[in-house]
Amino acid sequence: MTMSKEFIEQRIIGAVRKLLAMRVNEILGDLEFAIPAIECGEYAGATAISPAILLSTCERSEKERIIRLDAYSLAIVFSLPETPESESHCYAYASAVCVALEENPTLGGIVDRAVICGKKYNQPKKANCGMGWEMVLSLRITVEGNTYAG
Repeated sequence: MTMSKEFIEQRIIGAVRKLLAMRVNEILGDLEFAIPAIECGEYAGATAISPAILLSTCERSEKERIIRLDAYSLAIVFSLPETPESESHCYAYASAVCVALEENPTLGGIVDRAVICGKKYNQPKKANCGMGWEMVLSLRITVEGNTYAG
């Protein structure tokens, strides 16, 4: 599909991937300790992590329906293997995404506003059992307009 015929949902996910792969990685690279980079794809290992991006529509208020404002809920899920640094890495990823989103709340003009509305840190239920850490960032994204972007 050409850029002008992409659905807004595709553009939102693409903009979030770009934010993670570019600006968030820059922020993580400036930290004083090494954090695995973010890769948008199927790769995961010691040198990179690939978060899941889950998008769904939100229930709209009456006011949002009247002014034709679409609301989306987006979750970015980071799954990390259990290491002594995993907890710190979760906090570093959350902080870097928050900073990047504060700098670019419109995701490059794709949306009207994207805000983080929740952070959840899940540690392994039992130490050294093969389960890893998980960090979930919840975003609320609003878009004024139609089904197609551009």
